[in-house]
Amino acid sequence: MTDVTPAMTFHPQPTPGAPTPWAFPAPERTTLANGLTVLSCHRPGQQLVAVDVQLDAPLAAEPAGLDGVANILARALNEGTDSLDAEQFAAELERAGATLDTSTDHPGLRVSLEVPASRLERGLTLLADALRAPALPEAEIERLVANRLDEITHEQANPARRAAKALYATLFDGADRLSRPRNGTTDTVKNITRAAVQEFYAGYVRPSTATAVVVGDLTGVDLPALLEATLGRWTAGPATPSTHAPVVADDAGRVVIVDRPGSVQTQLLIGRIGPDRHDPAWAAQLLGTYCLGGTLTSRLDRVLREEKGYTYGVRAFAQPLRSGADGSGRALMAISGSVDTASTAPALEDTWKILRTLAAEGLTDAEREESVQYLVGVAPLKYETAGSVASTLADQVEQSLPDDYQARIYRELAELETAAATAAVVAAYPADRLVTVLVGDAAAIAEPVRALGIGEVTVVS
Repeated sequence: MTDVTPAMTFHPQPTPGAPTPWAFPAPERTTLANGLTVLSCHRPGQQLVAVDVQLDAPLAAEPAGLDGVANILARALNEGTDSLDAEQFAAELERAGATLDTSTDHPGLRVSLEVPASRLERGLTLLADALRAPALPEAEIERLVANRLDEITHEQANPARRAAKALYATLFDGADRLSRPRNGTTDTVKNITRAAVQEFYAGYVRPSTATAVVVGDLTGVDLPALLEATLGRWTAGPATPSTHAPVVADDAGRVVIVDRPGSVQTQLLIGRIGPDRHDPAWAAQLLGTYCLGGTLTSRLDRVLREEKGYTYGVRAFAQPLRSGADGSGRALMAISGSVDTASTAPALEDTWKILRTLAAEGLTDAEREESVQYLVGVAPLKYETAGSVASTLADQVEQSLPDDYQARIYRELAELETAAATAAVVAAYPADRLVTVLVGDAAAIAEPVRALGIGEVTVVS
């Protein structure tokens, strides 16, 4: 046999190109004839167009004794219009390849549409009809109320939900809507009728105080004309934008134990209020909080998960609550996780040690650099879809922030120094001004927690 040497041709290895500068997209702002404000963003290649409509229907506007009526209204917007019943409306959405979702939070109600660019007109027509003339059928309202009552029962079995409910009730005065569950309680939801839903709709679903965000590939689309022909058909009388009361909380250090006899785990939720996105310290606070508990390599996880094995993970985060154009808002600063029952007191003790060490020694340059690389570096991927861009722009509208806010925050994050991040996170999580909620077996954890001296301990059922 003759030896054959195979011949191989090696092609040159590709080399990476120069990185493309990235910035959060800047929207264009217009106003329709009916008063609806529109923010639009052309994103070439994004064939799934996202439309978010932010309605000025704050939870604080719900009538006394009817907490949750905004949530029932939001869910009912999917249940038919003046020309389509619930089944027909769902079928038309499916035919257009569209989805329509709704949600409620303290600042207002949001309706979100995603639809292929090729069917944008049909999707916007259905969205406009849902806002302009929802059927709000009595049978569907009764079904939605019954579903919500069932959800409340299930939420009572969810430790994380119970912890959040207890924390808000502890931090805020009972007269403040923030102190009560967003979607209502059994005592309030059972009182919701079709008439109550219709009245809330008539009072707060108006184009003159609403904003629509449209993001996607708008090539060849005459967007102003299309919006006038669809959302422009939605009319209602003028209204004055809502104002929000200042957020006030009692964050004196104390512990509330929600008793779950026999529980093998304890749900931890530690919180207080701090600056929100209007505050100049927000970017530094965001960076410092990420160093504290934003990732698997953060200080909290490194000690409580990796070194001690108390938990599968602990996170620190900031959740904006409500804010006005005057920048009067606040954010919930929180640490959340779960541990086995026997580790409850040791985990809390180590958490307080971490916070005190942070205050005494500060963050390291390495922690700052790693967090900046992630927060700034992941942004192009985070906002790769039209939906994520639309949602963030709608958040800015909800919180009365300028259109360039998100782009500015990323620039600030890239330039922040370690000392600024340290100062912000230490101010956000002072060890003596934290309210701790524990959902677990009070008989097993109450005395060890009292011995820590982190605040008066109260046990509730």
